[in-house]
Amino acid sequence: MKAHIMTAMAVVLFGSGIGASHAAKKPQLTAATYHQKAPEDAAKALLEVALVQAGKNGSWERIGAGRVYYLGGLKAQGQSVFDAILSGKHEDSDVYRIARVYAEAGEWAKAKPLFDRFIAGNRDDAKAHAEIGAHYLLQGDRATAERMFDRAFELENDNPWITEYVAGAYLGVKPQE
Repeated sequence: MKAHIMTAMAVVLFGSGIGASHAAKKPQLTAATYHQKAPEDAAKALLEVALVQAGKNGSWERIGAGRVYYLGGLKAQGQSVFDAILSGKHEDSDVYRIARVYAEAGEWAKAKPLFDRFIAGNRDDAKAHAEIGAHYLLQGDRATAERMFDRAFELENDNPWITEYVAGAYLGVKPQE
């Protein structure tokens, strides 16, 4: 009997506002979020929701939102997302993903130190050596690129993705994520 009363009280409390106040903290995705809004306003509203959906521990998802901001011309907002991730506890893979965004944006000066930082801590990642080497080659640094390619093939010489990254770089093709 007591369990039924406790359950009923919980339902009443939840329905009377506690649940509503919790739901109010999370923006809800509805058609009004993006319908009949200017493209930039729709994107901003959707990205606000995406960042909440990602939560504090969803760094890959937050980097994804930062990427859309950054490459979509809202660089300050994207940079803010990246800075927040890098200033806190983060994984090496976060550094790598943010470097990829800078490379995709054509900002080698920002990508290079992050790529270098990642590779210094991940000396046995063949795919990263191939991809980062490809970016070096695309930037005209063939000597560094070929050292990275050598390391990639030393680690793993039968992976078609690695071989394709390297071949593509010689033809001016950026690595595909």
